[in-house]
Amino acid sequence: MAEQNSGIGYFLVGLGLGVAVGMLFAPKSGEETRQYLRTKANEGTDYLKHRADEGAEFVKRRGEQLRESATEVLEKSREALNRQKEQLASALEAGRQAYRETVKES
Repeated sequence: MAEQNSGIGYFLVGLGLGVAVGMLFAPKSGEETRQYLRTKANEGTDYLKHRADEGAEFVKRRGEQLRESATEVLEKSREALNRQKEQLASALEAGRQAYRETVKES
């Protein structure tokens, strides 16, 4: 138990010395340092907002591209389906005509 208390004591002494040395060798005053930190925090916030806006714009453009692609594929599918229906209708009419001719001949 005494060893544990001694370790905490050394830690607190080291912490105090570190703070004192930091204050002695700090390049700026406390107010200047706080202002610098606020400025950097604001720059970071602005950067993140800018990146988020870029991301949103990218998602919007990509969504529009996908919608256009889907519209093109749907239109091509409709055209192919209509061609198939026309071919089927033509084949059915040709079959009816052949049947009528066969019935007439009999």
